[in-house]
Amino acid sequence: MGSNCRSAIATLVERQTRFTMLVHLPGDHSAITVRDGLLATIKTLPERLAKTLTWDQGTELAQHRQITMATKMAIYFCDPHSPWQRGSNENTNGLLRQYFPKGTDLSVHSPERLQEVATELNDRPRKTLGGITPAQAMQRLLSEPEKPIVATTG
Repeated sequence: MGSNCRSAIATLVERQTRFTMLVHLPGDHSAITVRDGLLATIKTLPERLAKTLTWDQGTELAQHRQITMATKMAIYFCDPHSPWQRGSNENTNGLLRQYFPKGTDLSVHSPERLQEVATELNDRPRKTLGGITPAQAMQRLLSEPEKPIVATTG
């Protein structure tokens, strides 16, 4: 959220690789704007990565059913006041403060600037990834054959 909660950037963080995508929300972060921004960004992902989305309790995801219908993604909501349930995203939001300090009007940043910041974050080695970058971790993940879902019956 930007200054006086009038502007925002949505963050999508892939949990295994910490790969980050930033969603430009120009001028408002209503549920419809967030839905449209998320859908446009999610559609750029390989299908195997678009399985689930974990969100906080904000009203900006009031259109979650439409997102699920359009993407077939299951959407989960964290318990109120439980940011640790989305730890990778909270950590990424902290890193974003290096680029966009509290009180910044986020609406002045273009989609191109957000892409530059996401690229810098994705090219930054992470201790949690054994010293490789999120971009390298994503490349490794995508080069692995997709594991089939095995159903068991009792």
